[in-house]
Parts: sequence; C-alpha cells; structure tokens
Amino acid sequence: MELHSLKPAEGSTHRKMRVGRGRSSGKGKTSGRGHKGAYARSGHKHKPLFEGGQMPMSRRIPKRGFRNINRQVFAPVNVAALSAFEAGTVVTLDLLRQVGFVNGNWDGVKVLGNGEITKKIVVKANAFSASAKEKIEAAGGSCETV
Repeated sequence: MELHSLKPAEGSTHRKMRVGRGRSSGKGKTSGRGHKGAYARSGHKHKPLFEGGQMPMSRRIPKRGFRNINRQVFAPVNVAALSAFEAGTVVTLDLLRQVGFVNGNWDGVKVLGNGEITKKIVVKANAFSASAKEKIEAAGGSCETV
C-alpha cells in the first residue's frame, strides 16, 4: 500500500448538493429553507440553548446550593510519592511540577497521608492532612505551610 493509492471507502463520500438550481433538482426555489422566517435568512445562527421560544431547560430546572467563586482547589500529593525524593531535599510546588506529580491548573498542593515515608525531607505546601504531617515529622522531616 502506497500513500498515493489511498482513497475513501466505497459509498462514504457524496457529491455536494447544489441548491437553487431549478425546481427539478429537488432543492430549487427556497433551497430547502422553507418560506421566510429566521431560518430562511442568511447569517441566522442558533443560540446554543435556544429551544424554539419555550422556556429553556437551563432556566426550567431549579437551582440549589452555593458555588463559591473564590474557592481554592488543591492538587493532592500523597506521602508515598514524596518518598521518591532524596533525603534532605526541599520539596516545593515547582519541584513537584518538574517531576510530574502535579499537572494542570491548581491553586496549590495539599499533602495527604496515604503511604509511608522514611526519608528526612522538608516539604513546603499549601496544606497538609494531619496524618501526612505526623508521618513526615516522624521521619525527621518538617512541614512548612506556604
């Protein structure tokens, strides 16, 4: 098989319908747009949630609860992941991003207590769970809240 011999599967491609080319073509006169109205006009665009004038679903459904626009979402990093660093390392957010433990757009890092750690390291993060703080300090390291 060569690149120049590739072609679409039989029946998968169709000729473009030429509208407005006489009544016998099947798409003449109004060209499949019906008579007048917004849909017959060029440039008419459908609003994303428009439902033909009836009350849209997004407005019909009741809203509940409260969503804090100022909330902070922290990336979770377990103590088990921190054991990958050498003893005496100062672990910061930049280092965690560099190594690949934190990806994406987060407001900070929270260290969680899943796993074990035996090395003495200094961890600088936005938040720590109680068990994570306990395990890091038991191994001789320290936790600094940034």
